[in-house]
This record gives sequence, structure tokens and C-alpha cells, in this order.
Amino acid sequence: MNIPFIKYSKIYYIFSGLLVIASIASILIFGLKFGIDFLGGSILEAEFKNRPENRLIQEKLIDLNLGEIIIQPTGNNGVILRMSEINEDTHQKILLKMNEISEVQEKRFESIGPNIGKELRQKTIFLIIISLIMLLIYIAIAFRKVSRPIFSWQYGIISIIALFFDILIPIGFLALLGKLYNAQFNIPIITAFLTILGYTINDKVIIFDRVRENIIRSQEFDFETLVEQSLNQTLTRSLSTGSCTLLVLIAVFFFGGETLKYFSLILILGIIIGTYSSIFLASPLLVTWYHFRLRRNS
Repeated sequence: MNIPFIKYSKIYYIFSGLLVIASIASILIFGLKFGIDFLGGSILEAEFKNRPENRLIQEKLIDLNLGEIIIQPTGNNGVILRMSEINEDTHQKILLKMNEISEVQEKRFESIGPNIGKELRQKTIFLIIISLIMLLIYIAIAFRKVSRPIFSWQYGIISIIALFFDILIPIGFLALLGKLYNAQFNIPIITAFLTILGYTINDKVIIFDRVRENIIRSQEFDFETLVEQSLNQTLTRSLSTGSCTLLVLIAVFFFGGETLKYFSLILILGIIIGTYSSIFLASPLLVTWYHFRLRRNS
């Protein structure tokens, strides 16, 4: 029994539009908390014998004039301190101050200058743009033999629209996490977004490829029916692959440690949104574009 996906396209568009509006509002209202990878600064990870409250750590370090310090608990007794860039002398003073509260062992200390952070921001933007362009070219080439009822490059444009959706929703969610839990936009998060791009475009290509195969096999066809048929043929594969991936990511989220927590959480959301957009956004957009061409040519 075929599920009538395309029949409810307007509902998908309305729901997707609401998600986009909510994500944009979250970004504009809360903004993104960039990590030291992009802004420059220092990060110190330490393990207390008996971890004190964040308030006590703040009070102990206030005399060092460090400015805003973000204190993030990790594990049972660990903390991660994020602050503006400090020198080695200040670094040692911080450790001494924290030792006065409870015995502490340093696990990691990193410092990144503002120039390096600026360079990383520029390279990240460039990398994402290049990735999207290469994905568009790949799809246009892969579907070059398909010229009916829509052109090969139009598959690519629809994929980029869906990919923009796949990335925008997690970014909006990250902005909310930044407001509530001080989650930061850093290199691991960029890695998560690039992984989402690669994963979700694969899902869309598989569905579009089935559409292409059905087009080649069919001499006379209704395009809407054909897309719906292709969705039903690939539905089990999309859901099973996404579910298996989510099981691994959920395990990473709970057992992978603090440094992988937001990385895995963004990936989990990205996989869910990417699977949704492949089935309920990208494929209906093919039919919508097809009907638009028919009306324009009539």
C-alpha cells in the first residue's frame, strides 16, 4: 500500500516554514555563542578531588580580573573554564586559586589568539560555501541524462534548498542551547554540520535516483504519482538507516563525555531533520516545481 506523501504537501510546507521562522527568531534573539576557536581565548579543563559550586570558583578567581568566565561542569568532579586569552603566569595563578578550594589536577589547557580565531571563521564560511557548490555540481552531473519533466540542475537547486533547511534548524537549536546552557559554536560543531551535509545529501540523492530510474523505465507517466512511488520504494531504507545512525549517536551523547555532548546532540537533530526534509520537503518540492513549469508553459 502506497502512502500518499504528496497529497499533504501544503501541510509539510507550513510546518517547515514554522520551523524556519522559529530557527531564525532563535538566532536573531539569542545569537550564537562562538567558542574560543573563533573568538580567541583560553580554555582550562581540570579535575577536583571534591568539585565546589561554580559560584565558589567564580568568587575565588574574581581578584585575577579575568572578565567573563564560563564554567561548565564535566563528569563527577571536573570543570571546563572558558575565558579571554591569558598568559602562563595567570594560568598558574588560576590553578593555585582553585587548589585553595579543593585539590585540583589540570587535564587540558589551550590558548588561541584572536587573529587565529578570525582566520578560522573565514575558512569555515569558505569551506561551507565550497561544499554546497560541489554538492550542486555533483547532483547536476549525476542527473545529467534526466531532462524530463524537470532539468538535472533543478534537482540540485532543490537539494540545496533542503540542505539549507537541514542546517538552519540545528543552528537555531544551537542558539537556544547557547542561551540556556552556554553551548558554544566551535570546531566540533562545524564538523557536525559538515557531517549533516554529507549524510543528508546522500539520503536525498538515493530518493532522487529512484525517481530517475522510474522516469527512465516509464514512457508515459504522471510525475506526481512517480515521485510518490519512488518515496514509498525508498522509505524503509531511509528510516532504517536513520534509526541505526541515531542509535550510535545517542550512545555517544550519553557515554561519549562532555566534549562530545553537543557535537552528538546537533548530529542527532541534523539526522532527524535531514530525514524529514528528504521525505517531506525535497520530494514534494520536485512536484511543486513541475506544476509551476506546467502553469508557466501553458
